[in-house]
Amino acid sequence: MAPTTKQGNASRANAAAKAVVKGSSLHKARKVRTSTTFHRPKTLQLSRSPKYPRVSVPRDPRMDAHNIILYPLNTESAMKKIEENNTLVFIVDVKANKRQIKQALKKLYDVDTVKVNTLVRPDGSKKAYARLTPDVDALDIAATKLAIV
Repeated sequence: MAPTTKQGNASRANAAAKAVVKGSSLHKARKVRTSTTFHRPKTLQLSRSPKYPRVSVPRDPRMDAHNIILYPLNTESAMKKIEENNTLVFIVDVKANKRQIKQALKKLYDVDTVKVNTLVRPDGSKKAYARLTPDVDALDIAATKLAIV
């Protein structure tokens, strides 16, 4: 047997002291079983590596900005909205929601909207009233970007 060093003795003494305080053989907690039937655990989880693509062509998004906003309205009532309420009026896709309309306006015409009100007309098309932020003039946007004034 090799001669013991002071450091080796100290570490063994520390281990013995720890065993006295904690206990040398700890009891492992038993797993609580909630069912009477044993189910074999599923252990193997392989990462997916398909041999061929399941769909030949990936789908395009169903509605982009150009599909959402169909055209601006330039009726008398729409012109009144533009002049008095700083609001642009559009005919939009029936399936488009207010968030999509707001994003499409931002993308196409680079205008921020305060809110969007929608209604479905008796002919089945959807009309959207887009209230613009106070720092943007709806009449200016209608003249320059929409060319309806």
